[in-house]
Amino acid sequence: MNRSTVGSRWNSDLVEQLYEQWKRDPQSVDASWQAFFEGYSLGCDSSPAAGGEIDAASSQAQAGVTRLIDAYREIGHYLANLDPLGLSPQRDTHELLELDEFGLTDADLDKTFFTKLYPGHSATLRQIIDALKQTYSGTIGVEYMHISNRRIRRWLQQKMEPVRNQPELNSKQKRRVLLKLYAAELFETFLHTHYMGQKRFSLEGGETLIPLLDAIVEDAGPRGVGDIIFGMPHRGRLNVLTNTLEKPYGMVFSEFEGNIPNTVGGDGDVKYHLGFSSDHLCETGEKVHLSLSPNPSHLEAVDPVVEGRVRAKQRKSPTRDRHLVLPVLIHGDAAFAGQGLVAETLNLSQLRGYKTGGTIHVVVNNQIGFTTFPVDSRSSRYCTDVAKMIEVPIFHVNGEDPEAVVYVAKLALEFRQTFQMDVVIDMVCYRRHGHNEGDEPAFTQPLMYQEIRKRPGIREIYTNRLVDTQELTKQEADTLAETFKEKLEKIYVEVHNNKERKPDPLPDSYTGSWAGLTRPYNWDPVETGVSRDVLAHVAKVTSTAPPGFSIHPTLERILTPRVKQFEDNGPVNWGFAEALAFGSLAMEGTPVRLSGQDCGRGTFSHRHAVLTDSKTGDRYVPLQHLKEGQGDFSVYDSLLSEAAVLGFEYGYSLDTPRMLVMWEAQFGDFSNGAQVIIDQFLASGESKWGRSSGLVMLLPHGYEGQGPEHSSARMERYLQLCAEDNIQVANVTTPAQYFHMLRRQVRRSFRKPLVVMTPKSLLRHKLAVSTVDDFVTGRFHEVLDDPTVTDPRKVRKVIVCSGKVYYDLVTKREAENKVGEVAIVRLEQVYPWPAHLLKPILNRYADTATSWMWVQEESHNNGSWFFVAPRLQELMGWSFDYVGRDASGSPATGSHHVHEHEQATLVEAAILGTGPSLISAQSKFESKVMVSH
Repeated sequence: MNRSTVGSRWNSDLVEQLYEQWKRDPQSVDASWQAFFEGYSLGCDSSPAAGGEIDAASSQAQAGVTRLIDAYREIGHYLANLDPLGLSPQRDTHELLELDEFGLTDADLDKTFFTKLYPGHSATLRQIIDALKQTYSGTIGVEYMHISNRRIRRWLQQKMEPVRNQPELNSKQKRRVLLKLYAAELFETFLHTHYMGQKRFSLEGGETLIPLLDAIVEDAGPRGVGDIIFGMPHRGRLNVLTNTLEKPYGMVFSEFEGNIPNTVGGDGDVKYHLGFSSDHLCETGEKVHLSLSPNPSHLEAVDPVVEGRVRAKQRKSPTRDRHLVLPVLIHGDAAFAGQGLVAETLNLSQLRGYKTGGTIHVVVNNQIGFTTFPVDSRSSRYCTDVAKMIEVPIFHVNGEDPEAVVYVAKLALEFRQTFQMDVVIDMVCYRRHGHNEGDEPAFTQPLMYQEIRKRPGIREIYTNRLVDTQELTKQEADTLAETFKEKLEKIYVEVHNNKERKPDPLPDSYTGSWAGLTRPYNWDPVETGVSRDVLAHVAKVTSTAPPGFSIHPTLERILTPRVKQFEDNGPVNWGFAEALAFGSLAMEGTPVRLSGQDCGRGTFSHRHAVLTDSKTGDRYVPLQHLKEGQGDFSVYDSLLSEAAVLGFEYGYSLDTPRMLVMWEAQFGDFSNGAQVIIDQFLASGESKWGRSSGLVMLLPHGYEGQGPEHSSARMERYLQLCAEDNIQVANVTTPAQYFHMLRRQVRRSFRKPLVVMTPKSLLRHKLAVSTVDDFVTGRFHEVLDDPTVTDPRKVRKVIVCSGKVYYDLVTKREAENKVGEVAIVRLEQVYPWPAHLLKPILNRYADTATSWMWVQEESHNNGSWFFVAPRLQELMGWSFDYVGRDASGSPATGSHHVHEHEQATLVEAAILGTGPSLISAQSKFESKVMVSH
């Protein structure tokens, strides 16, 4: 019954109508009315249809009780005892739960009503309220009535209400909880004593997280989970690493001593960002592989990465069974409410291309964010309210009731395995120290920290509870503590006395799914040509649809000629070349995954990897029908997000090194919406954590007069990130080059992220085509010499460029009859810098050329100029002139006419060399093109 009926006048006509409807089909009326009519039928033999046979007062009271029950299910959490600090005192009642809100009075408290809350389906109102408070207003508060799926609501009620949400742990289970609390707290105090002053982002105040995770892990094995991948921030991470993933304490102590572990490479990272993996043997005998993903300080950035890793692991199951791999994400309260990436990741949860069968979200709710109170950090009652958008249950639980926390953890796992949906646990606790151990929290939260500093730890509270119930003796508790301290001290002494020992270096090769691949970049050529027969088959399959499938007439005119074009040795344009690359890989058994906004069709209507029947709306993916046993081909239009989707695909690539995994931006300009993922994972993940990735980023780039946000993929930013051969940056100019580059990505002996400036206007440019022969033989070339130069001695000017501007230069050169005099060299791969390949090409012209230029269409402070300029000078011994747009705060003009003038001016300056006086003069278009020497 909805809220609007609460307190309304009794309408017997409405009751009569609903009663008749219920008799015909009980499921056709709301659950609260079902309960009412079931109770009425149990209590009397007559039908309320006969006039005068309804006891109006009794019926109204029964209806009020039914509404009261639903109200407690909906807002009983308002009365729950959730805050261990008592800063928000527990309320005994709420105005929306007062008896008169439901037409009831104190006189009804001892009357008997129908209810399924008790055996026999009857109880007094007093008993009903007591049961509801136990269930929904104890140390557990539940939000689930916002879920529209009635089956889910009933399942939760059937799980919670019979047991009143009261955990019943046996003695063995309670001792396990206690042991986990001892390990969690004593580990923190040990670090505080032995490494005072060092940051560790203590879990103290939230130690119950450890028994919570232990409950999930222990129950996961019997419920069919074989892998759990965790993602979490820095707070409590060291504790989770040691006491959940069983990372040896000695490894952590060694990191505090200043040693970088051999599980990371390059520059390494702080100890509270590192990942770890281990195998856990459940008490019931099942083995569960545990993995904690490394993460940066950027809160919540790891969330989509974990989801991608989980999805990748799930595909290894022949049935893609999502029960087998479980994602667990641990959040802080301020971050869960404040970081937009949380909402983006939640939005992934039920999408076709990204769902992982449900995530368990655990919020360690310290009731503060650094120095900021919740009143200043969110506009909602709870930090978890954002999760309501995907209609999943949210369990709020008092962190000082470990048994309730464990009960909720087990229920959350069972829910996930049953419904394959996300579930949220909001564990309300506190942070014993400041943001870090050297921070003074009393500067900004004096009252809160007065309460915290006089509060005993959860270990002491739970120990006393078990001692009081005679389930533990004080001597046993003291022995537990001393034994654990002695264990840590022994390990510490061993590590401290051997702290000069250096860890073994990170090996060059990998194990597991990465076995056979190596870490370092190398320049070994990779032949990536494909037989003509295979290409012909791919061309035929991708240009035809099944019988009876109606293709849009315009699209048919694009696809159908491909077979004839192939037979004629071309021309092959960009979209056709890409289909040949994807198809040939799939034919060889290499899976291909592409996702991004509108990538099935392609932003520029060039790909059409997914065909849609113009009459029925049915979908057909030709590349999935190449042959029996082919490699998977998956293409997914993503949600309108950059950060979450790129993070997901990065995570996916970590566990699928032999799959071509690609993310495409709608326009390359929009990739800066995922800058955190690019900076903290793609560019630096290998250096920090030793994690390699073969992810490909396809970023449409090129100046065509479409304005500041549809021109530049910001190539300069990626080049600024380049060092230590960490990523590859390319701006290729032909369909065949694109084809070979994609194939090379999964045929090399190593994996590095590949950032590609992909074309827009070149997709249909008459010169930007290749022959079929170009695909049958050959490989990718990092540098392309000028094919028109037959006699290098006649060359007087050498232009080095990259990307689309090449075709503008070629057209102008031909128009000005400068072929043979002006050589145009293309830098197809800008990083890793191909010095050894570029130098011999440029040396061909060194004796006769008098003008050397770098030409780009991007602004002076954008594009490749500041990256290539010092390298060109080092390579050749002299500086190159810059020809291109002047520096600008915005990447491109908003006027198409101004763009055309600028483009024509810079191309003319490059080919004719008309001098800076003409270039620097301001025209009526206010063009900004410059030549620098």
